[in-house]
Amino acid sequence: MNENESVQSMVLGDVEVIRVVEWHEPFLPASGMFPGAAAEVWKENEGWLAPDHWEPDSDLVVLALQSWVLRSAGRTVLVDTGAGNGRERPGMGPFHHAGSDFPGLLARAGVRPEDVDVVVNTHLHVDHVGWNTVDADGQWVPAFPNAQYLIPAADDFHYGPDNAYGNGAQEVDRLIYEDSIAPIHQAGQAVLWDGLHRIDEHLTLESAPGHTPGSSVLRLASGSDRAVFVGDLLHSPVQILEPCCNSSACLAPEQAVTSRRRILGRAADERELLVPAHFGGAGALEVRRDGDRFALGPWATAGRKKSASAFE
Repeated sequence: MNENESVQSMVLGDVEVIRVVEWHEPFLPASGMFPGAAAEVWKENEGWLAPDHWEPDSDLVVLALQSWVLRSAGRTVLVDTGAGNGRERPGMGPFHHAGSDFPGLLARAGVRPEDVDVVVNTHLHVDHVGWNTVDADGQWVPAFPNAQYLIPAADDFHYGPDNAYGNGAQEVDRLIYEDSIAPIHQAGQAVLWDGLHRIDEHLTLESAPGHTPGSSVLRLASGSDRAVFVGDLLHSPVQILEPCCNSSACLAPEQAVTSRRRILGRAADERELLVPAHFGGAGALEVRRDGDRFALGPWATAGRKKSASAFE
């Protein structure tokens, strides 16, 4: 993805949506990332999966690391904050001592750190909370000094000290919490929520557990336009065709499938634009029902200023 494609925008009703892409590249083998997806699914859909979502020759899933800026009801809302810089993430590949110019990308989108009013962490995995904080003279402090950080209470409990940092499953969960979540609490900027949380007249957070205990989606409704930012409910369009296929990172597989089917069904019925955290290419698309299955609808087109026509 070239520099001009790293920041893209569209308008949905009265809400401006800006896509901020840190990177877009091959990540993990399909068989490892989606152990329940048959190899035939990838081969049968190679024509449109490649090159934005899958590399056939290497069998690597192509992902984007991206955030979304929403200008809604006079406020600036940042959805997920990437992996961060200079973090200790042993065993986590590209996230260990990662480096990116995320602040520079936000600046290109016209967003200064002090402009952000709300930060939404859809869940507390490494690649969704890293730029919550920045290093200030050896201490991690909130990157967005005027923002409320909306954090799912179930994830805060699971990954925090109360539940011993994800039940102690991996040491890196403690590191993530200590450098990216605990400083938000210490600054008094954390808002824990559960179930439903209304941000403004256009934006509502809703629990969709399974990938993590507190995984959530952000629904946008403005005028006749609808969208749903689904975080890691899906990592690949293959999961639209095969919603029973979880990623290897889903902590509660059956619950993840239930949430995925529910959100996909509603997106199809209400013509919501589906906006996952890691889809490459256009990054967002509509979903259609195909009997008792789901099918891909039209992909979004960035840079358009008219609502419905932006997705044709």
